[in-house]
Order: sequence, then C-alpha cells, then structure tokens
Amino acid sequence: MRIGELARRTGVSERSLRYYEKQGLLAAERTPGGHRDYAEDAVDRVIRIQELFAAGLCSSKIVRLLPCMRDADGGPSAIATPHLVAELSAERDRINRMIGDLVRSREVLEEVIDAASAPV
Repeated sequence: MRIGELARRTGVSERSLRYYEKQGLLAAERTPGGHRDYAEDAVDRVIRIQELFAAGLCSSKIVRLLPCMRDADGGPSAIATPHLVAELSAERDRINRMIGDLVRSREVLEEVIDAASAPV
C-alpha cells in the first residue's frame, strides 16, 4: 500500500510515517517509480509504534524493542536481552509513577471543585 493509504488506515500523518522509516522503525519497498510500498502488516506495526510513543518511549528505544515484541502470529519473540528487559522494567516503573502523580493531581482537583461548588 502507498503511504497515503497507510496514513489513512492508521491515523498517522505521512510526515510521521517518513520519520518512522528514517528512524528504522518502519520499512517500505520502493516501486519502480520510487514510491513507498508498505506491506499489509505495516498497519499493525504503526499502531504498535504509536502505542509505544504514547507510553513515553523514545524512537531509539522503540527501534530496539520492536524486534523483541510478540510476533504477528501471537508467539513470543525470544531475542529480548536482559539489558533491554531491565530498561523496559524501568520504563514501566516510570509510567507507574506518572500514573500515581496523575491520580494525586486528580484528587486535588476534585477537592478544589468540591470546595468551589459547596454552598456558601
């Protein structure tokens, strides 16, 4: 599929898809006319990349992580190194801290809203 179709199917801009390719996150064949031609599994890969970016991972970490994630058939990949597992565990811990911070912030906001909404 061409880059425009991949962008439409994933909701990701063509510019971002070109960036993913430049970073080694996504690969495309080239047509004789030089256009990018993506395989069908690129849709799932782009969605996975978006999820990892949303989790706060940077592209250099994602490019190392993608080959270690579950294969398309659902089977686990066995190439994750202990170092990568440690890095990912640290990322998970960071995300958990962020979630805790957000919950505390929401609680403070709820208290302010309740106080401001209370009858005088």
